[in-house]
Amino acid sequence: MNIKRLLVMGLGGALFESLDFKDGMITNPFLADYRVPRFRDMPKIEVVLLDRRDIPSAGAGETPIMAIAPAVGNAIFGATGIRLRSMPLVPDGLNLADAKKG
Repeated sequence: MNIKRLLVMGLGGALFESLDFKDGMITNPFLADYRVPRFRDMPKIEVVLLDRRDIPSAGAGETPIMAIAPAVGNAIFGATGIRLRSMPLVPDGLNLADAKKG
């Protein structure tokens, strides 16, 4: 279950979560204004654990969180040909016309 929670956390950071600043001040300081993943945002997640006896255990949940943003970024690039280089990757949806300009 910890792996699923951290996958959701990784998707949140990759796709939604953002602190916004203006003139050095946070403009979204309240949790009600801070976008995090909701149940409707999440795909069905199936975790498959491999019993690798040839390498030592490296953690159960913390390890997969590091690969989420690069995987999502590569999927967006593969689908659109556009390389997004800042997170969240798609805060308000991917606007192809604006992304091609930047």
